[in-house]
Amino acid sequence: MTTHLELSNLAVSFNGFKAVDGLNLKVAKGELRCLIGPNGAGKTTALDLICGKTKPTSGSIRYRGQELAQMEEHLIARSGVGRKFQVPSVFKQLTVRENLEVAYCKRTGVFANLIRIGRTPESDGLEKLADFVGLVDFLDHPASYLSHGQTQWLEIALLLAQDSELILLDEPTAGMTSQETQKTADICNRLKGRHTIIVVEHDMGFVKEIGDVISVMHQGSMLAEGRADEVSANQKVREVYLGKVGIGHA
Repeated sequence: MTTHLELSNLAVSFNGFKAVDGLNLKVAKGELRCLIGPNGAGKTTALDLICGKTKPTSGSIRYRGQELAQMEEHLIARSGVGRKFQVPSVFKQLTVRENLEVAYCKRTGVFANLIRIGRTPESDGLEKLADFVGLVDFLDHPASYLSHGQTQWLEIALLLAQDSELILLDEPTAGMTSQETQKTADICNRLKGRHTIIVVEHDMGFVKEIGDVISVMHQGSMLAEGRADEVSANQKVREVYLGKVGIGHA
C-alpha cells in the first residue's frame, strides 16, 4: 500500500526533556492508525509535530512525499492535514450550517466567507456532510446548543469540509457517553479508506473497534506495533501500559 505519512527519527526536546525521541512511524493511505500509550509517552506531541504546532529538534516528517518538518502550520493545513484537538474549537455563536460554511469555503479571507448568499452545490454538500455526522437536524441551531458528543462530530465535519486527507484526532471520545462513543466509532470506520486517520485514544474498547494497526508509544519512541491481538500479547506493552488483562478489557 502507498505510504501516506512517514516519520523518521523524529525528536523534540523541551528544556532538555525529550518528549519525542527517535520516533519512526509509517501510515498507509486510507489507513486508520491508533496511537496508544501511558500518559507522557509523547502521543499528543507527535500529533503536534505532524500538524506543525510544534517544530522538531531533528528528524523528518514526510506527507505524500513532501517534507513538513519546517513548514508553517497554516501551510501544512492547506496541504491536507487536519487536526482535532482534545477541546473542540467550533464557533459556538454560529449555527452548525454557518460553521460548515466557514470551513467549506474554498476562497481564503474573512470577507469571502461572510458574503456567501443563496443555495449552491456547496451548500447541498454541507447538508450531506451534516447528515454524515448525524447533525442534519441541527443545521440551523447554534453550535452552543449541541451536546458534547455532537460538538466533537461537528469538528470532525469541519475537517472534512476543509478537504483534509490526513485527519489527526486527539482523544475524540473523552467525556462521551457509551452511545456517543459507539457513534464516533461508526463515523471513524466510515471515514477510513477515503481518509487517512491517526487517533490518539485511551479507551481501549474504542481502539479495538476502529484500529487497523495499533502503535504503542513509550517514553517518546515506538514500543510496539500490530493488530489488537498482537499488541495485547506483547509482554512489554502489558508491563508499561495494558497490565495483565490485555487490550480487550483495559
